[in-house]
Amino acid sequence: MSWHQELLVSFDLETTGTDVEQDRIVTAALIRLEGDGRVAEKLTWLLDPGVPIPEEAAAIHGISTTYVQAHGRPPADAIAEITEALAEALRADIPLVVMNARYDLSLLDRECRRYGLRTLTERLGHPPAPVIDPLVLDKHVDRYRKGKRALQALCGHYGVRLDGAHEAGADAAAAAGVARRIGEKYPAVALPSPRALHALQEQAAAEQAASFQEYLRRTGDPGAIVEPAWPLIPYQAGV
Repeated sequence: MSWHQELLVSFDLETTGTDVEQDRIVTAALIRLEGDGRVAEKLTWLLDPGVPIPEEAAAIHGISTTYVQAHGRPPADAIAEITEALAEALRADIPLVVMNARYDLSLLDRECRRYGLRTLTERLGHPPAPVIDPLVLDKHVDRYRKGKRALQALCGHYGVRLDGAHEAGADAAAAAGVARRIGEKYPAVALPSPRALHALQEQAAAEQAASFQEYLRRTGDPGAIVEPAWPLIPYQAGV
């Protein structure tokens, strides 16, 4: 069987913003899904990030500063649990589905560093793999399709149900559903082993970044730089 017919683990974060170097985790979800899509296990976390949640972020995921101060866990404890849960799945060589992995996994990495915790890479002894990113895969298999490629748009395109967008558990389940549909529809990405698929995405993500960078420079931002690394943006001390 191909990876899209087997056990997957899917991961999602809701955060205070979009800057992986500065923003914080508000909620996280890790879901184990059987080959038929049934949920075998669901872990969720609510954190008090220790900083105010901007109104624009709260408007997206519906979680306020007041709520996390009353109900959220201390971030260091929760982040350690989240990172170890991911490490356990990857040590077992279970593919990890993360929509826009470059963002979620990099932000988690920076949170670990912020609190002096061992990062996912340190726990594994190597960068996180195998990872399956529906965003990278969709751009790879259907490069010239017009329109948005956010998770809600991909769910609509591939016919995947999404109940409660921007709730970490719902988004994680939907991302796994999109990944499976891509695997079903496109044999070129269904056939490789998860490790081979991971390598394909590393190359595809770099090519996509280079193409977008060229577009930005051509259309008015001559100094634009688009990060090519995937699924983890390298840490630079002092950034």
